[in-house]
Amino acid sequence: MSETKEPVLAPELSLFAARTLSGPLPADVADSVRRRILDVLGLCVAAYRLPTSAAAAGYAADQGGRPEASAVGVETSLPAAQAAFVNGVLAHSLDYDDTHLPSVLHPSAAVIPAALAAAQASGASGADTVGAVAVGLEIAVRLGMAGYDRELGNSVFFEHGQHATSICGAMGGAAAAALLMGLGAEGVQNALGVTASFAAGIIEANRTGGTVKRLHCGWAAHSAVTAASLVQRGFTGPPTVLEGRFGFFEAFLRGESDLSQVLDGLGETWAVPGIFFKPYPANHFTHTAIDAGIALRARGLPIDRIEHIEVRVPSAVIRTIGQPLKTKRAPETGYQAQFSGPYAVVAGLIGGSGLGVGLDDFTDELARDPARRALMALVDVVPDEKCDAIYPYQFPAVVRVRTDDGREWTEEVLANRGGPGRPLSEAELSRKFGENVAGRLPAETARTVQDLVLRLDRLTGVADVLRPLTRLDLNAH
Repeated sequence: MSETKEPVLAPELSLFAARTLSGPLPADVADSVRRRILDVLGLCVAAYRLPTSAAAAGYAADQGGRPEASAVGVETSLPAAQAAFVNGVLAHSLDYDDTHLPSVLHPSAAVIPAALAAAQASGASGADTVGAVAVGLEIAVRLGMAGYDRELGNSVFFEHGQHATSICGAMGGAAAAALLMGLGAEGVQNALGVTASFAAGIIEANRTGGTVKRLHCGWAAHSAVTAASLVQRGFTGPPTVLEGRFGFFEAFLRGESDLSQVLDGLGETWAVPGIFFKPYPANHFTHTAIDAGIALRARGLPIDRIEHIEVRVPSAVIRTIGQPLKTKRAPETGYQAQFSGPYAVVAGLIGGSGLGVGLDDFTDELARDPARRALMALVDVVPDEKCDAIYPYQFPAVVRVRTDDGREWTEEVLANRGGPGRPLSEAELSRKFGENVAGRLPAETARTVQDLVLRLDRLTGVADVLRPLTRLDLNAH
């Protein structure tokens, strides 16, 4: 009996991809995709302030090659794979990009940069770009869900220290890029087969620091476009790339996978509209703690009288936002603060910019601010059974505060803002984009880009959307 299963998954995903591009998208899927593209472009502009962004852009520019596609903040055109790399780095660098639950991956930051670069290089229409992004997001999410263990209540990728975002995002991005290069179902199948050998990412930086995680979605997008380009030139991949004995799921998940998640309801039930937008620029596990802090502040909690704060969260998230506790109570940088439960609740209690807490609240200076550190020193991050029962379909938090007059204040936030249960409005998403590009783009240019993206499926291509974003005010803060 052969060890290798019949080639089912990649061929079926590829047929789904080709069928989707040949017909109209469901209206809610198309609308969701357009808004995710707008969100990602705003994040790319906002992230250009970071030294790592300049490093990624400089690296890509130094590689040379045929000018094919635009990268945010880079005035000269780059090869498509390099443009995808830069935009992917920028899209994920602020930890402000969308999240799918319960797979806990961030699909747009890899898929959209890959698709935009491939679309510009190939001259694909706006409608095909929207369709290809939808396909890429759906494939990324379904592969991520195949690695979600319901009994464990967590992603097996995550348990293995692997970054499902970049691993599955590379695969989704490759499907999108192959479609936009006109490679059809067979090309998508081969692109999946090739990309599986490129997909990578480990998440130790979430725990103890380092900026390498900012590279992950850039490298995933680069891998996606590179793979599709190699397929275009004749490379092929194994048809059993996903479920084979030495395939994707065995290699990454050691066989701990639910393959039904890949095909069940494919083309009928879409995950894309349910992906959570992020209201705050921080690790998604921290968001309900921020909300709780905001709510307690609104209730009149006297911050100067706090004796102790207990942030109760799902057990599985503590290692990311609560360990090592000494480090989480005293982040050295704004980036470390984005992964700190103590900082999150304190930021909510103090209040800030954006949609309640924004980019201006995650600076190196504020991370080391003595007043914030004094409050963070009072914070414990502990497991909560009620939160465990809800995770990972939401990232809930229960915050309990004791003040020096003996009072106890409690705030429960059991559903994340930005998800289907508490969606961000069109006005809030527009405000998020506006604040992300403020000072970097002239207001009129920002409005033009937003208008073009929101009617992208009526445009002949994506170049007019991307070109204005290549010239930013790099002196803005």
